[in-house]
Amino acid sequence: MNQHLLDKQPVADQPTPMIDPFGRQITYLRVSVTDRCDFRCTYCMAENMTFLPKRDLLTLEELERLCNAFIDKGVRKLRLTGGEPLMRKNVMQLIRNLGKRIGEGALDELTLTTNGSQLARFADDLHAAGVRRINVSLDTLDPQKFREITRWGDFHKVMAGLEAARKAGLKVKLNAVALAGFNEHEIPELLRFAHDNGMDLTLIEAMPLGEVDTDRSSQYLPLSKVRRDLEENFTLTDIPMTTGGPARFVTVAETGGKLGFITPLSHNFCASCNRVRLTCTGMLYLCLGHDDNADFRKVLRDNPDDDAVLHRAIDSAIARKPEEHNFELDETHSRVAVARHMSMTGG
Repeated sequence: MNQHLLDKQPVADQPTPMIDPFGRQITYLRVSVTDRCDFRCTYCMAENMTFLPKRDLLTLEELERLCNAFIDKGVRKLRLTGGEPLMRKNVMQLIRNLGKRIGEGALDELTLTTNGSQLARFADDLHAAGVRRINVSLDTLDPQKFREITRWGDFHKVMAGLEAARKAGLKVKLNAVALAGFNEHEIPELLRFAHDNGMDLTLIEAMPLGEVDTDRSSQYLPLSKVRRDLEENFTLTDIPMTTGGPARFVTVAETGGKLGFITPLSHNFCASCNRVRLTCTGMLYLCLGHDDNADFRKVLRDNPDDDAVLHRAIDSAIARKPEEHNFELDETHSRVAVARHMSMTGG
């Protein structure tokens, strides 16, 4: 055979990139390592949650094998979430092992979304493992209101965690869910706090995931309104920056920092969606707003030594990724898009 043609032949057993039916390349995997959390945020969980039994969870070794399969298939950014990911026993071993893929050049970034409660303990270890950037959820700077929204959270513990992250060299982005009647008037203060302390801020619209104890329609605050309100006191300029996720960013002239908007309801970001979500039970969700999933726990356990089967299962799942989600939420009504809570899918 002609040498030129030989050069064009695909390499045997080389995993192919993940392209969904709408031509989007999947390069971002979010992994929930646990559904458990030490907070009970009112927009995320019911106060009395029933968590998964241990036998239903993937082991850390299974999570690592599956994450590596996705990295081999083209994932360049990997985010660990929960629940609260740092509550998973021995989770640092998983983080250290996945961090090695950065050194190999197979992974661009390993990040974490956390509520900050465990950061004082783990910040140095995270940096040593290769994590350079984390997201910390913080919806208010009022300790009493913080306790109200998280039910169980300790504001001062989170503040200590943010300081530990700074000292460890971790770049922090704060995530705040914009909630009508709760924190809408605090957003300028959150913005100044973040930027004064070298952190960016991203605002998120409340999403209708899982039954909770509150009426989500009363919580819904469109970020288009938030932006208009902010522009009365701040100069916001759109920028093309991307972190691989759904946020759209602006610079804030008065503070010198960046502000992100995640708008799954008022202005969805489906056209550029490059991500899928893996739960701690091995269920792969192709879209946050759909219940369609693929059971990778069974694939893993039925094929403990055959990664080719795992790669084919990934291709089969990606081929079912929908074009867009179907959230419905406004000031007058709320429809729960899916029954699972955000803590199960991964925040």
